Amino acid sequence: MTLPSPATRAATAIDHVANTYTETLLELDPGFATALGRPGHESEYRDHSPEGLKAVAQAARETLEKLAALTPADDVDKVTLHAMNERLGLDLELHASGWVLADLNNIASPAQEIRAIFDLMPTASVADWEHISARLANVPGAVDGYVLSLRAGAERGLVSARRQVLAVIEQCERHAAADGFFVTLARDAAATDHAELPAQLTTALLANAELARAGYESLVNFLRQELLPLAPANDAVGRERYALASRQFLGAAVDLEETYAWGVAELDRIIAEQEIVANTIKPGASIAEAKSILNADPARQLHGTEALTQWMQELSNAAVNDLAGTQFDIPDIMRALECRIAPTQDGGIYYTGPSEDFSRPGRMWWSVPVGEDSFTTWAETTTVYHEGVPGHHLQVATATYQSALLNDWRRNVCWVSGHGEGWALYAERLMDDLGYLADPGDKMGMLDGQRMRAARVVFDIGVHLQLQIPASWGSGTWTPETGYDFLAANLDISAGQLDFEFNRYLGWPGQAPSYKIGQRLWEEIRDARAARDGVAFSLRDFHTQALNLGSVGLDTLKVALLD
Repeated sequence: MTLPSPATRAATAIDHVANTYTETLLELDPGFATALGRPGHESEYRDHSPEGLKAVAQAARETLEKLAALTPADDVDKVTLHAMNERLGLDLELHASGWVLADLNNIASPAQEIRAIFDLMPTASVADWEHISARLANVPGAVDGYVLSLRAGAERGLVSARRQVLAVIEQCERHAAADGFFVTLARDAAATDHAELPAQLTTALLANAELARAGYESLVNFLRQELLPLAPANDAVGRERYALASRQFLGAAVDLEETYAWGVAELDRIIAEQEIVANTIKPGASIAEAKSILNADPARQLHGTEALTQWMQELSNAAVNDLAGTQFDIPDIMRALECRIAPTQDGGIYYTGPSEDFSRPGRMWWSVPVGEDSFTTWAETTTVYHEGVPGHHLQVATATYQSALLNDWRRNVCWVSGHGEGWALYAERLMDDLGYLADPGDKMGMLDGQRMRAARVVFDIGVHLQLQIPASWGSGTWTPETGYDFLAANLDISAGQLDFEFNRYLGWPGQAPSYKIGQRLWEEIRDARAARDGVAFSLRDFHTQALNLGSVGLDTLKVALLD
């Protein structure tokens, strides 16, 4: 497929439909507008109630009807049409399943999103803090709508597993505490004078923070008193729901048994590769012994979050400077990437994209669990490449930058985990191929990350479908308990992080495997393209074309790059 130059392509009828749909989503979801840096809805929340969910589904239905009457004008349109039919069609399937009413887990549900939007709100001016104050006042309404949906789902027998409800109760209790997120946010603002906040505003901030705190307290009460008694003990979601979730996160339907068997084989292959690297670190050393050597090396240790932030930033900056103009096209406006410690302590590392005008740069966030204060660089070098460049930042910021090539939906709405996370894992391996992980410790860290993602394929599909445990790892069928031991053997992370990840996989079916399965499909598409083009194949050109597509489902990616 040949893509027209961003400077010459004119918007088409399909682009107009996609842009109109995006504007509708911005009206329906003010938090989405905040994430994009769009003004006008700074204090509002989306309607989390069943009526709000129906409105989103109706917008998708009407958009698909409009698209059905249109003919693509060029190859960009063909990709848009393929992607929107796949994504919006699946959205309607998910809505029809009813599980959108029961959206609750320990990492990515309205219970987290209602609070997390404050992380993206600017704080530089009095007006910024006025918006924060007004949104704090609207937290109770957002919570009330969410409770209506959870209650409606429960009436249909759709309730997340007991383990997830308990995890969310614990999270919400922290936010509802007298020294929780909302109260601390307001108190810190009132105690500083960097924005010269008027006394009336600081008073409003404190009062509205109390409203937000009370809103989360009401959510805790609902979860504990109404939802928890109805929550099933069984964590496994079963084949029907899992297959739908897998498609949601991949943008492709895969053979789950074949993928499970591949995951087992891939895990074995990565462990064998780790054993080779361990022998490089010390002849005859086991993987565990090699890691102990790395952990004991003072040159590979960081103490405190300030040192961690500085190390992340320096490594990220070096990657951007090295790769720009050599392996990738990185415009100057995309080169700013901020590394920050997240305001939460839930565990995990994540990326948030830039605003449309890049006034808010892309950011890499590290959520450090309570009590953790020491970090090892060998284990996390590859993570910086995963979240930054050439990983998520290069991917997301490129789509944001391509405003003349991609419509608003392609740039800002469509995000498919298997495509995005698959690219980030692909980027880790690419950095190894380019020599950035030549240090055996850094190579071991990359392999540890790859091993974790392969183990997640085995755990996630195995536990949720209750498949047979591979003979090398036990016997019988998978349970959460056997799965926890399996994860402990393959994920070299702290106890707090392990608990978080374990709960995440159980509560967010299909998402965790999308990383490694996505990487697999990315590599298959690259290799097929190289075989097709022969000596004319250029890896840099392949990457440029692929990134300029934005995030799409993996079936759409295959069509776009190979058809």
